[in-house]
This record gives sequence, C-alpha cells and structure tokens, in this order.
Amino acid sequence: MSLSAIQNRYVQSDPEICGGEPIISGTRIPVRIVAVWTQKGKSVDEVVSMYPNLTHAMVHDALSFYYDHRDWLARLIEENAIQQQMEATAGEPWRKRSSTLTKT
Repeated sequence: MSLSAIQNRYVQSDPEICGGEPIISGTRIPVRIVAVWTQKGKSVDEVVSMYPNLTHAMVHDALSFYYDHRDWLARLIEENAIQQQMEATAGEPWRKRSSTLTKT
C-alpha cells in the first residue's frame, strides 16, 4: 500500500513519526489504536474523551481509513499486540528494563 497516497483529511503517514504507520494528523496516535478501542466497544464519544486533543471528525476519519484498509491494519494490530511483541523480543536485554513487556 502506498501511504503517500492517503486521501483522508485527518490521517497522515510520515516515516519520521511512528515509523510511517498511519496516524491521526497532528498527533502520534496511530489509526490502529482508535480501531482497537472501537473493537473493544468504546464509542467515538468515549475515544474523544480518552484523547482530548482529538475531535469527533478526526476519530470518524480514522475509522473510515481503517475500514478502507481493514486487512492491512488488522495485520498491524496483530503485530503490535502485547503477546506478539513479547514473543518477538524474547531474550533481548532491554526487556529486563521494560515496564510493559517484563513477563515472558
């Protein structure tokens, strides 16, 4: 997928931000995070209240992007799941210092 061709108003991709993963413009919030929250049952109102720098339009646009690229973003969501990260980084020395990925 060519991320340089993103046409959504509030979604951008910049290789310098989050490794080029699609984010909500002007933030470092990946589109996949918004998708995961809605998959877990959060409403757009709840997502906006969790991230006060987002507007309803931004969240709806991120969800629109997600639905247009669902298969690709589903792979990103899976790759970034805690269990997947733990397996991918098992045995690395920094894991002993990580507050998120400390258990193996």
